[in-house]
Amino acid sequence: MAGRILVTGATGLLGRRVFRRAAAAGYAVVGTYFVRSTSAADEWLDIRDRAAVRDTVQRVRPDAVVHTATGRDRNDWRTIADGAANVAVAAAAAGVRLVHVSSDAVFSGRDTYYDETALPDPVNRYGAAKAAAETAVRAVAPDAAVVRTSLILGDDGGSPHERLTHGLVSGRNDGALFTDDIRKPIYVNDLADALLELAANDYRGVLNVAGTDPISRYDLGVLVAVRDGLDPASIPAARSAELDPSRPTDVQLRLDRAESVLRTRLRGAHEFMAP
Repeated sequence: MAGRILVTGATGLLGRRVFRRAAAAGYAVVGTYFVRSTSAADEWLDIRDRAAVRDTVQRVRPDAVVHTATGRDRNDWRTIADGAANVAVAAAAAGVRLVHVSSDAVFSGRDTYYDETALPDPVNRYGAAKAAAETAVRAVAPDAAVVRTSLILGDDGGSPHERLTHGLVSGRNDGALFTDDIRKPIYVNDLADALLELAANDYRGVLNVAGTDPISRYDLGVLVAVRDGLDPASIPAARSAELDPSRPTDVQLRLDRAESVLRTRLRGAHEFMAP
């Protein structure tokens, strides 16, 4: 047996995949949920409750915690920021390896290219909460791996960007995909494998883990449409800078360190979204 892993947020897009791939790799896996249980999550946990998090970590006695849980919405500070701090406190107290998932939302986009030394400068509440979570984790559990990632895409249509693209094409959703909003999206399997690899090694500090292709949200929607047999021409387009000048546009995580540290190959969107 490879060891025991506790996955917080195991009902989410990323948490479910981490759970499944950890189990397939031979780990004993315990997954937590807050809203609903699934086959990948049978341990109810409110990460806003510090005592409950501490008790869960002490009872499960994992070798590593992979913290993928996030809020019920992007403004849920108590879950995103305080909850991450609670997980870090519990992991540190138990002497347990922690892999914390952060986001490129901690950046404003003013500098475009960001390596692991870049300091957060968020421009919205979600980015501020993720930056606060990073600060808490690094202060409380300095040996933890803090993984900054980007848009996460799946292969089952379950990611927010895939659902939005389908909704825009069908007319169920209003709005548009931005042509000037650049990210480096990652395939959920690649991210899950990287997190499990980090759970088993001793890398400490920030690590950027994203896909290799910089691509706009609009062009990513086109890839979703082509893969899923939809008409790309029916996707409405807009420019983020014209609608909300404060919104981060071009945010590209540099991957030099990840490519030297990880065995997991990080693929670009044009590869993993191919039909």
